[in-house]
Amino acid sequence: MVETVVTVERTTTTQTTAPSGGGGLSALKINIGYFTTVPGILKLVQFVLGIICMACASPAYVSATSFFLFVAVISFIATILWIFAYLLGIREALTVAVNWIFTELINTAICTLLYFIAFVVQLAKWSGYPNTYGYGSNIAAGVFGVFIFLAYAAGTYFLYLAHRSGSNY
Repeated sequence: MVETVVTVERTTTTQTTAPSGGGGLSALKINIGYFTTVPGILKLVQFVLGIICMACASPAYVSATSFFLFVAVISFIATILWIFAYLLGIREALTVAVNWIFTELINTAICTLLYFIAFVVQLAKWSGYPNTYGYGSNIAAGVFGVFIFLAYAAGTYFLYLAHRSGSNY
């Protein structure tokens, strides 16, 4: 007599689906940890100093202040975009072949150069208008321009070190 042995294996398959309404944003995760690092703190400092620069320099009474405000607004928008990219983890969620550190390095270096030119022009122009309306706030904008220039310069330095070492934060 021939005996037949049957072995039965039970496997359980679980299929998970994304919650409804998640769409393509389900890969985004809040990343607060970045803002405890030195580059993250510098981004927040750039954000706050950008608000102060825009508040002190507006409204623009002379063309030098118009340029200063242009630099402040453009840099502020770029900084907000980078803050959201890090906060929401957009860099990790996107699967595009972009060297994010190098891109941010170029952006921050351009902001550094523009702020250097802007604060020099702002202080040089307004030093010739003592005791006029808006003198104090525009000189303050130029001084805060020096501070934000230093913040962007430090950010450029740390991004250069990160790019050179090949890290990806």
